[in-house]
Amino acid sequence: MVERVTATKEAEQLIKKLIDIHGPLMFHQSGGCCDGSSPMCYPKDELRTGESDILLGNLPGDIPFYISKDQYEYWKHTQLIIDAVDGRGGMFSLEGPEGKRFLTRSRVFTEEEKAELQI
Repeated sequence: MVERVTATKEAEQLIKKLIDIHGPLMFHQSGGCCDGSSPMCYPKDELRTGESDILLGNLPGDIPFYISKDQYEYWKHTQLIIDAVDGRGGMFSLEGPEGKRFLTRSRVFTEEEKAELQI
């Protein structure tokens, strides 16, 4: 099964740390400039999702990862790879005080993967 969103080991380690501090989490990728172009991490159900959002998949630990429909249209042909790097995160994202930030990387799906996903 092809995953539309996944995480690096560095991101998984940061996610585990944040779960220990904050409990269950969720992510949202909205697009746009500034903080909107970074994946944002929130306590689960803190951010209301609606008709303009798509559940892209779950990160390890059964953490839902949402993306705005508009952003999905740009990235639907790619797998999103959530990474964690040194730096300051978005001011509303939970990792901000940890000296790390989440970063979205991507890779284009193969033709076989596109067929499986029916893109």
